[in-house]
Amino acid sequence: MGAAARAMKTMGFSHLRLIDPCNHLGDEARMLAHGSNDILESALLYDDFEDAVKDLDLVVCTTAKGRTAKHDYHSSRTIRKQLENKKDLLNKVGILFGTEESGLPNDLILKSDLAMSIPMVNNYPSLNLGQSVMITAYELSPFNQPGKPGVPLTKSGEGWITLKKQSVRLLNEAGILEGTPLYHRIMERMATLSANDIPLFLSVISRIQKK
Repeated sequence: MGAAARAMKTMGFSHLRLIDPCNHLGDEARMLAHGSNDILESALLYDDFEDAVKDLDLVVCTTAKGRTAKHDYHSSRTIRKQLENKKDLLNKVGILFGTEESGLPNDLILKSDLAMSIPMVNNYPSLNLGQSVMITAYELSPFNQPGKPGVPLTKSGEGWITLKKQSVRLLNEAGILEGTPLYHRIMERMATLSANDIPLFLSVISRIQKK
């Protein structure tokens, strides 16, 4: 946790959320944080995933490529582009990391909007949590640099959230329920839509619902 906090602060990020964490304020974490103890001390603590992400517009999980929970795994090198494509429709985006020992369980991968993996030449030795946070923070750091490529996500997020809610409602009406492979595949592809595509799909869903 200390190494992750250090990586975040180095790249200009400060909002850390922890779900049922280890002793993130212990001596070992503080030592590895090395000047980033403020990140650890201001971290928001949650008991479960749903509570931690309920105010987020979009959640990107990080996991090894090849897990069966998702069909599409976006590279850490391209995830910023995915977010930039929706920059006018997003306010809060969360990057979800798993535990040091076992990563993320499949149910949390399924509940995330997008899945991201870090390309590696060799799978072993694998990256630890601090290294994964560092690489991800580096790839997304242009959002924290005014005038650089990558525009800060400061809009309302309303368009994407509306599409997400209406899509879930329409799928439920069609009998395509959460927990089924088709439901999760549709929602996974919806999350890849750009800001230009979202109004189009909202119009289609509105027409269908009127019918």
